Amino acid sequence: MARQLRLAPPLVDCERRGDGSIVLRSPQALGDHPRAVGERLAHWARAAPARTFLAERSAGGWREIGYGEALEAVRALAEVLLGLGLDGTRPLALLSGNGIDHALLALAAMEVGIPVASVSVAYSLASQDLGKLRAVVRQLAPGALYVAARAPFARALAACPPGLPVLTSEPDDPMSVARLRAAVPSERASRAAAAVGPDTIAKVLFTSGSTGQPKGVVNTQRMLCSNQQAIAQLWPFLLERPPVVLDWLPWSHTFGANHNFNMILWHGGTLYIDAGKPLPGAFDTSVANLREVSPTLYFNVPRGFEMLAAALERDAALSRRFFSGLDLLFYAAAALPPPVWRRLEALSLAATGERVPMVSAWGSTETSPLATQVHFPIASAGVIGLPAPGVAIKLAPAGDRLELCVKGPNVSPGMWRPGGQIAPLALDDEGYLPMGDAGLLVDASDPARGLAFDGRLAENFKLGSGTWVIVGALRVACVGACDPLILDAVVTGHDRAHAGLLLFPNLATCRAAVGAPADAADAEVLADLGLRRRIAEALASVGRAGGSSGRVARAILLSEPPSLDGSEITDKGYINQRAVLDRRADRVELLYRDPPADEVILIDIDGE
Repeated sequence: MARQLRLAPPLVDCERRGDGSIVLRSPQALGDHPRAVGERLAHWARAAPARTFLAERSAGGWREIGYGEALEAVRALAEVLLGLGLDGTRPLALLSGNGIDHALLALAAMEVGIPVASVSVAYSLASQDLGKLRAVVRQLAPGALYVAARAPFARALAACPPGLPVLTSEPDDPMSVARLRAAVPSERASRAAAAVGPDTIAKVLFTSGSTGQPKGVVNTQRMLCSNQQAIAQLWPFLLERPPVVLDWLPWSHTFGANHNFNMILWHGGTLYIDAGKPLPGAFDTSVANLREVSPTLYFNVPRGFEMLAAALERDAALSRRFFSGLDLLFYAAAALPPPVWRRLEALSLAATGERVPMVSAWGSTETSPLATQVHFPIASAGVIGLPAPGVAIKLAPAGDRLELCVKGPNVSPGMWRPGGQIAPLALDDEGYLPMGDAGLLVDASDPARGLAFDGRLAENFKLGSGTWVIVGALRVACVGACDPLILDAVVTGHDRAHAGLLLFPNLATCRAAVGAPADAADAEVLADLGLRRRIAEALASVGRAGGSSGRVARAILLSEPPSLDGSEITDKGYINQRAVLDRRADRVELLYRDPPADEVILIDIDGE
């Protein structure tokens, strides 16, 4: 039995054109919405001033701030930012991760028309050369910076232009947010707030730099507000009770910032800021938080859901608590591997007697982020839903595939340039933004069944036989088959006879699988014949009914984790296929060498 939620009906207008393209639109018109996100904060400050808006861990438990207090803080901090000389051409750059002070400053800047740029924390703390941070600051030309504490960010601050004001959360710092909240809003701030409109730049969100240095995508107030209005129309159940969310997803990315944070604000919900991450050791923090917080919505990336499933399988009481008030699970970006989907379904059934719906959406930083949304039951991952109200999706022929193109109020006007200039995006002759993603109708005879993601066009390649390999689907199938030994994989094989894999192992799980002593070297663990045989057998099971494009013949285990400075991974854990192939070209050559090198795992693609 599946849990029932009030959702918009799955309806779509479908136009099939003579050139082979298909245009899909929601028959539901986009409703009226505020001119700016800040109007929702003001609404909830009036309607429910004492309700908790944000909560974060502190020494004494959870530090909380209600909607009324948050609005007062935002207006005071807006006055401070204007006094520092920030305006529509001199943004605020926030280098620290998610936190209450971070949120208050971001809302304060947007309140008076100052663009906000939440910068990936990894650029400051995980990078060795700080190259991406320097590139971001150079493009942004900010008027001020924020770090929660100066000491951890000392290297990062030294890499920024001297003389910039630095705001902090350190109590004794004269520029601490706590002290600055005592400022008294002036008429100047009121005028600046009144001047904010739908076309005002709200944010500059930087892409992960998968094809070079990060690029700043302009997000306007219209983009953010139209997106949340569309979500509210597709998921009307959000109006029935304020959502409660525990979320780690970084505000430097559109998923955590625009989709999740703004959804909480739009509906007067409560956001518990999770300091955990889906990484070994760090996920323990998320589990500890889930023992205290029962969310109504839960968002994560596939790796996070895999770790969550393992934690819930170990603790039935935690599983019952987690699913007790949950309306749905939302996964984003990559498709959820089928084994993880089945485990979560089994867990929800065992805990509540119902299947908690699992849904997704599709979009990008340039679409703020949602362009399509799942608002109907789906049986497996890969379905990305139907166009949101106000959005048109064109499936345009691109070779033997169909490229997803987007037009609507959610689409960015362009890329940020220093001084507030905007470099327009490259639209097609009808004003659609080509996304570089392929899509297809789940059922060509019934468009209302939704769209399915069909991979990144730039990632896919042809084998030597001329057969296309759909990288996204093959990667998900292989990682799922090797669960839990493999964290991720990169597909190889351009102009080769067969596809292959570069595998990023889950070293902790691999060690346990081979019974390795604590002092065993990683290379020794990965060379274990039993481990290699298990991986080979798992990969041999992938795509047996299909041809060469759905099979892998060889694989190699990588002992070095993906590199942030090498653009191989984002701080959300997404692997950049192209960057890994370029950076590890020697491993690719080794993979295809004949006779095979000892490190290569050979997969029987002919046997049954």
